[in-house]
Amino acid sequence: MKKILILVIVLLAALDNFGQLTLGPKIGYTTSKLSSDVGDIKESVNHNFQIGAFVRFGKKLYVQPELYYATSGGTLKVNGLSGTDDIKIKLNNLSIPVLVGYKIINAKVVNLRIMAGPVANFILDKKVDAEVVLDYLEDSDFKNVAWGIDVGAGVDVFFLTLDLRYEFGLNNIYNPPDNAKFQSIKSNVFIVSLGFKLL
Repeated sequence: MKKILILVIVLLAALDNFGQLTLGPKIGYTTSKLSSDVGDIKESVNHNFQIGAFVRFGKKLYVQPELYYATSGGTLKVNGLSGTDDIKIKLNNLSIPVLVGYKIINAKVVNLRIMAGPVANFILDKKVDAEVVLDYLEDSDFKNVAWGIDVGAGVDVFFLTLDLRYEFGLNNIYNPPDNAKFQSIKSNVFIVSLGFKLL
């Protein structure tokens, strides 16, 4: 009987915590960078955007799944016969993060949050724009999914929600042909997003 009572109390506490629902649209500015496994290849960032929506369940402890159309990629600087060649890679993604967060400050007007969680980026389109033709780096050489981990913090003021996050790329998104200069490329993204709470 005591175990059942404890279980009921835990379930009621969980339902009370996750009873609060917030949702709305979000827009964001991102900078993305591709990192390779070759030391003499330099990387620089691409400036991108994302647009989508979020849902948040919970009070102090919360779960926040999101859905975005987002662009990412980066510029690789490869040493060629005539000097350094810039290879700009653009990826269009359907991005689905699922974050778990905690509200450090949870007031009516303002709250301060921390969060982390996995993200799946389903790559819808890939474009390689190179100054020279490289048969080891073409559109078809990239995989269809980029996995990552988002870590960040956020603040809510009235109906506005602002997030700052960094996405660490987990998997190799490159399928190298036999003559490739490198074997691995990972995508890393810095995200600033602004959301509007409809609920």
